[in-house]
Amino acid sequence: MSKILVPVGLSNKHIHLSKEHINILFGEGHELTPMKDLGQPAQFACDEKVDIVGSKGTLKGVRVLGPARAQTQIEISLADGFVLGVKAPIKASGDLAGTPGAKIVGPKGEVDLKEGVIVAARHLHMHTSDGEKFGIKDKDIVKIKVDGERGMIFENVLARVGDTHALELHVDMDEGNAAAMKNGQMVEVIK
Repeated sequence: MSKILVPVGLSNKHIHLSKEHINILFGEGHELTPMKDLGQPAQFACDEKVDIVGSKGTLKGVRVLGPARAQTQIEISLADGFVLGVKAPIKASGDLAGTPGAKIVGPKGEVDLKEGVIVAARHLHMHTSDGEKFGIKDKDIVKIKVDGERGMIFENVLARVGDTHALELHVDMDEGNAAAMKNGQMVEVIK
């Protein structure tokens, strides 16, 4: 079988908001304003930004990603956690039970989020048809080989396979910078 190559999507700190929290932070009935489409279908970066406040510091101008979700989730890097004073666990997106919280400050209000701050586990999105072609199932764990001057192998990469996914590796900025990765760069999946 030939190499399985996938594009990189570097993930900077961001927040996914519930409709309830959008209304509190930006005003009742506010609709998120798409700024640009992201690599995953129907996902977009918004014009809206918020500040995230922890016990030690603040992350200013954190980008909101749309559309609205069932639960508010703040995704940061380990380095961002030091700035905030928040010990965020490495977890799969949506697995928020037992995670720390933080204060979210918007232009119209504030939310004291009780839980929902995570460092997103590095993960590989792929459509069901790609999963069948490559022999990878949802929740499989794979490795990713990055070539180049700071080449490395990322272990424990969670496969997210489904009909609403497009082929793309997501790692946070800490990891991307460590391997000198760039958006759109092709990396190899090792099963």
